[in-house]
Amino acid sequence: MTGIEFYSNGHIISEADSMRKKLGALAQQYRATSAIIVTDAGITQLGYVDIAQQSLQEAGIQVVVFDAVIADPPVDVVNDAMNIARDHNCDLVIGLGGGSSIDTAKIVALLPNDFKSVNDILDKDVSGFNKLPLFAIPTTAGTGAESTFVSVITAKDGSKKAIYTPKILPDVAILDATLTLKLPRYITAATALDAMVHCVEAYTSRTKKNPISDALAVKGLQMLWNNFEKVLAQGDDIDARAEMLLGSTLAGIAFVNSSVAAVHGLSYPLSINFHIPHGHANALVMCGVFTFNLSEAAPLYAELAHAVMPTQTSGMADLDAATLFIDQLKMFLENSGLKYRLSELDITDQDIPALADIVINTYARLIATNPKDMTLDEVTTIYKEIL
Repeated sequence: MTGIEFYSNGHIISEADSMRKKLGALAQQYRATSAIIVTDAGITQLGYVDIAQQSLQEAGIQVVVFDAVIADPPVDVVNDAMNIARDHNCDLVIGLGGGSSIDTAKIVALLPNDFKSVNDILDKDVSGFNKLPLFAIPTTAGTGAESTFVSVITAKDGSKKAIYTPKILPDVAILDATLTLKLPRYITAATALDAMVHCVEAYTSRTKKNPISDALAVKGLQMLWNNFEKVLAQGDDIDARAEMLLGSTLAGIAFVNSSVAAVHGLSYPLSINFHIPHGHANALVMCGVFTFNLSEAAPLYAELAHAVMPTQTSGMADLDAATLFIDQLKMFLENSGLKYRLSELDITDQDIPALADIVINTYARLIATNPKDMTLDEVTTIYKEIL
């Protein structure tokens, strides 16, 4: 067996209402005196920031809030958050919200190091940097950002840049399913499908597949798969919400240690050029990519099919089980209420050549981890099939 290096959070709490009950005490364990909550305006409006702030203040910790994070956080927004943390001498960083807020918080936590702008560390090795204590509190069951050591930032030229080092792994992940109860159906569906993609791509990675990630990917996928339709039908099912949230976290631990692949490669240009949220973009292209991969990855997809559909796939040949697995994912998407054709999102046939070119020339690293190589023409074909 090849060597494995595996990283995960030091402390994960999965418990309803745990942010209110435990955040302040956890901050005290890290001897925090001044915390910054990094979030977005929507989370503030939901009242979640007030709950976090009260828990911290009752523990004697001063709090400053930065709630100007936007999707696909650009450099300037991250710099603004860092400047506020610096001005208030913060010694604890809390990312509260979706992946964009947590990714922003990860960079703010690198504050003790000698750099003035995020631009100074993009594409640089930050593995030797110091880090402030970092807590991650997700409000969606999707990105897995609370359990990953990657932060995706939008550079000045509009491209997505990944800062990728175990140094930015959150010290504490608080999985409080009550924070996901108010999620609209659209976000619930998009983020859940995103997390399923994480499980599948982790399990089928060509370069970093490993037994630990495999186990987490399978369990995470089972939790997501078995509860997906429940949370769409009844959004206030706290048990189903908790299963989804923990499944998403397991998916995050799995993929950050094994890598994602071509689904992400094809989804990034959709997010950047047409502002389609990341989870929705992944959902749009996942079945096309998985179908393309069948000639190489059918046995692995079949293993996942047996894990989530044991009765339906019993005795099936690998290709048949794998095909049924992809068909069910397609059904999840089509029944989710999400738009599932590119043309429904104002993308035309004329846009596809440029999108495919970005995949091949900018995100080749994600093709390299895919079970099967892709050419420019093959990427173009996948896009056209979902037009």
